[in-house]
Amino acid sequence: MRVAVISDVHGNAFALEAVLREVRAAAPDLTVNLGDQVEGSADPARALSMQAELARSGALEVRGNNEEKLWPGGRRSPLSRSYGEWLTANTDPALLARVAALPLTAQAGDLLAFHGTPDSAWDSLLWVWDTGGYYRARDPRTLRAQVEPLNAAVVVCGHTHRAGATRVGDTLIVNAGAVSDQVDGDPRARWTQLDRVNGQWAVTFHATEYDIEAAVTWAATHTPFSQGEASLLRTGTMDARGDGVWEGPQP
Repeated sequence: MRVAVISDVHGNAFALEAVLREVRAAAPDLTVNLGDQVEGSADPARALSMQAELARSGALEVRGNNEEKLWPGGRRSPLSRSYGEWLTANTDPALLARVAALPLTAQAGDLLAFHGTPDSAWDSLLWVWDTGGYYRARDPRTLRAQVEPLNAAVVVCGHTHRAGATRVGDTLIVNAGAVSDQVDGDPRARWTQLDRVNGQWAVTFHATEYDIEAAVTWAATHTPFSQGEASLLRTGTMDARGDGVWEGPQP
């Protein structure tokens, strides 16, 4: 069995388009979308439509923390509310309602998917945000206590925009890379491939080139949020984090 995992598209249709070309070439049996589908400024309506088409084709989906911003009262800062107003005015409301209603977790056989942790789209499983400004590994004892009760052969999660994998007992834990808004200085789009052969799961992390300048130009032409989008996409870093600073991913 082959599984393609995408996460944290953040409204970047240009990055998603390039990733999906590679996903189709890999011919997965299942595609998993780990959420944060639309919050971003590089043609988010088109990105949302492409992800809706994936769902119609059978993709497994969960909601991210940014989908919860679409709930009543879900936006906490003036910038977040301003972005929400722009997004509502420029996106099919039925598509926004669809992702706002996605479940927190989803399962396919022995694979369990969620955005952050099984209990919260805002927390993270494999990595923990450090106040020093970086992600660090979670205490392995805490990780084991969280993973063992899940009874899954493979767990896939996103949220941190940092790809990585480890094993806890017999469970493979995979933190998928982000399609958009990187944190490691490499601005390429990311997606993750899982292959189960003879009952064992293996993971491959992919980095995909895409037309970053086209994404930046679209944001500058169509939105008032282009400065933040340009910085995120060009540098592959997130120097400013938090709901009051930028509408991208948050710990």
